[in-house]
Amino acid sequence: MNNTTENTENDWLFEITPKNKFFSLNLKEVWQYRDLLMLFVKRDVVTVYKQTILGPLWYLIQPLFTSITFTIIFNTVAGIDTGTVPPFLFNLAGITVWNYFTACLTDTSDTFKRNAAIFGKVYFPRVIMPLSIVISNLLKFGIQFLIFIGFYVFYYFKGAALDLNGTVVFFPLLIALMGVLGLGLGMLISSLVTKYRDFSYLIGFGVQLLMYLSAVMYPMALIQSKMPKYAWLVQYNPLAYVIETSRYMLLNVGQISIWGLGYTFVVTVAVFLVGVLIFNKTEKSFIDTV
Repeated sequence: MNNTTENTENDWLFEITPKNKFFSLNLKEVWQYRDLLMLFVKRDVVTVYKQTILGPLWYLIQPLFTSITFTIIFNTVAGIDTGTVPPFLFNLAGITVWNYFTACLTDTSDTFKRNAAIFGKVYFPRVIMPLSIVISNLLKFGIQFLIFIGFYVFYYFKGAALDLNGTVVFFPLLIALMGVLGLGLGMLISSLVTKYRDFSYLIGFGVQLLMYLSAVMYPMALIQSKMPKYAWLVQYNPLAYVIETSRYMLLNVGQISIWGLGYTFVVTVAVFLVGVLIFNKTEKSFIDTV
């Protein structure tokens, strides 16, 4: 009888136990559930606009209309100069990169609240949910980036003075940095939302305000020359360096700051680690407060 009991206990493939580690990324467990991760990615991509008339075309409409609006308001009316680069293309470059960050942030910031029913019934590594959002948004970013490439080719053959910078080969790393920052900040906010619902209402307003402080529709040099007293609001915003660097790589305008990128990297790593730490702590007891 004892031998039978011992054999039964040894036959378990997985053992689910409370997490006692202060910090854990659970990469091994995430890899074991990689099929579930891909399933969530497919769900995020397919179902978002499933019952809409235009469907995936919304991925294209939003950045195009936003770029047109910014071009009219900030370049035509306000007179912001973009140099030799067409204003529409200048704005489209910044908006395309910015959209990836905001999508990662806003979608992951509601992880616990939106998936409480699933989390309460089935076990799987909870971090898979925000990871799937970041990956699915990367696919959406790819679609929007193809639109940018299309307009880039159009303006190039139209005679615009466009030139890719050699540092464009590092552009994927810049996008990965933006995704990690959005993931870390989103996990942090999603953990806070379980106890303080105010954050879910403030996130939309906060993202809109943050966009104006991230140099999305203007060069960083402009705010430094026109409003030096308030330039620090942009200079200490890590997102501004990502947007500025992306335009430097894609359009060869503006400037690249090694100090700014180093500062962005440090902030991103710090936010990600804190986000994972708070996320792991919250998942143990969030079901009692959601």
